Amino acid sequence: MPVEIGMRGCASAVVAGEDTAQAMGSGLVPVLATPRMIALMEEAAVNAAQSGLLPGETTVGVRLETSHDAATPVGMKVTAWAEVTAVEGRNITFAVWAEDSVEQIGRGTHQRAVVQTERFLARVQAKLDR
Repeated sequence: MPVEIGMRGCASAVVAGEDTAQAMGSGLVPVLATPRMIALMEEAAVNAAQSGLLPGETTVGVRLETSHDAATPVGMKVTAWAEVTAVEGRNITFAVWAEDSVEQIGRGTHQRAVVQTERFLARVQAKLDR
């Protein structure tokens, strides 16, 4: 089945010390770092699209607009969700959001492009060969 509007994926993690803004260099407080929340949102989007891809295909992130609206302490579980909202050619758009056990902590939109894995990696490798 191809990637279709309404497909969903999720990704979860318990916030650990290495996930904090202090540890990641994105702030000075020991709470879930925005880059870690974003990584979970991207993982959820990958999971949402995966079953609709052909063998040899993958997706790569190309755009993300997000807000990080509430802090999450170390030890609390965070779950990110992604839902396909549009498919235009090889571009897939997702609504993304994340929540801890108390509240929604972030939300936004994310876009990924479908690529042929081997061809994509060959182009990346070619950068080293220049």
